[in-house]
Amino acid sequence: MTDAQRLVMVRSIHSVIYLVMAGSVLVVLYAGLTGAHGGWLWAAAALVGGESLVFAVSGMKCPLTALAVKYGAGADGLFDTFLPERMTRYTLRVFGPLVLLGALLLGARASGLGWS
Repeated sequence: MTDAQRLVMVRSIHSVIYLVMAGSVLVVLYAGLTGAHGGWLWAAAALVGGESLVFAVSGMKCPLTALAVKYGAGADGLFDTFLPERMTRYTLRVFGPLVLLGALLLGARASGLGWS
């Protein structure tokens, strides 16, 4: 497999993971805001928790970006997915607070402090 083919594979996988994780963050936030719950919430929360752990262990950078750069993506992290750069540029700044807010709201609800 050539580096170009590897890059396409990494970008494809990274794009799918990005979309799944963005959806999972929104699910956690929605549940925190509305009190909705079910198996889908726990799956989303597990995905968000796992992704948060990966980011923390990787110095708050996505390890797939480094892999994409290794195979030919821009060294500044651009082109590590097939998504528009303006959509992914501020991922941590946008989704970080949303994850925190969703987790705080869920925690408040679980402890009885939240509004039912």
